[in-house]
Amino acid sequence: MRLDKNITRRDFIRIVGAATTTTLLRDTNLSAAPAGKKKLWKGFNLLNKFNPDYQTPFAESDFEIMAEWGFNFARIPLSYWCWSSEDDWYRADEKCLKEIDRAVELGRRYGIHINLNFHRVPGYCINPPHGEKNLFEDDDALEACAYHWRLFAERYESCPSSRLSFNLINEAPSVADAAYDRVARRLIDEIRAVSRRRTIIVDGLDVGNRPLMSLADVPDIIQSGRGYQPMLISHYAANWVYGDGPMYFPEDKLGWPFVENGKTYDKEWLRETLDRNWQPWIAKGGRVHIGEFGCHNRTPHDVALAWLEDQFDIFEERGWGWSLWNLSGSFGVLDSGRRDVKYENYKGHKLDRKMLELLKRYAG
Repeated sequence: MRLDKNITRRDFIRIVGAATTTTLLRDTNLSAAPAGKKKLWKGFNLLNKFNPDYQTPFAESDFEIMAEWGFNFARIPLSYWCWSSEDDWYRADEKCLKEIDRAVELGRRYGIHINLNFHRVPGYCINPPHGEKNLFEDDDALEACAYHWRLFAERYESCPSSRLSFNLINEAPSVADAAYDRVARRLIDEIRAVSRRRTIIVDGLDVGNRPLMSLADVPDIIQSGRGYQPMLISHYAANWVYGDGPMYFPEDKLGWPFVENGKTYDKEWLRETLDRNWQPWIAKGGRVHIGEFGCHNRTPHDVALAWLEDQFDIFEERGWGWSLWNLSGSFGVLDSGRRDVKYENYKGHKLDRKMLELLKRYAG
């Protein structure tokens, strides 16, 4: 049975969250101002709760490895289906929530800032399936989404913003600015009613590629961009983008820079594209973090490294932090499954040492 949204759900949040919230360590010596002013947030996405069909507990070894390498940030994309259900938006599974608590605690233990991102919310996800009501049009979906953020805000109320931030919705679609503003402000208000100084990251519109300018008046907001352009490089032969058919661009012609139909794609093109999208936000004093970027394992390794290095140079020039998609997997430095890499055995993983050393050059 669905809980009453106006009364019962608030009591339910208090009950299921109380035990864990009181066990989270209070850290009153740390400033609640967002990190990044002295040292930028740089790290990886951890996908343990990204897909409910393949969810796993968070591994302490991942945090140990990131800290050993000198990284200080973990973005954690979450599907609400891991602890709830599309059939009952107000259900919450305490077992799964405790596993997310563990990620927050591991972040504290290893000095890694945790960014909890709702990758799938009631009414929206960039990935299929898309059977639910539309978050940007339906009040019921928006209220259910606000419920889940209230649940997390209350659960982690005692955890300072120096250690934990919230990322509202992954990769908002190409909707009207006003529609996204309405959703974002509703969720921000729900969180800030509990945790007034919580740092909140808002993914840009058009799948994270341009800022929502109307949020310039909201304090402690960071907007999250993407570093996947051009898609031919970052997602070459990715079957969820291009299907299982052959690529239209032959692999032996793929390089960085490259020319297509008389147009040159190079470092300057990247710089101009990012500046065109994000300079209006920066001009208003806004901050930017690149929440996702990386290169799928079908792109030739030397091409991927050359493209990544240009991306890093641009991020460095602008003082932007970043998080690679992902630590382990086809975009990552561990167990990436590339055919043209001589891997190093590392703590039970296959390590792409060349990619790791490139990341570490820019991690400080």
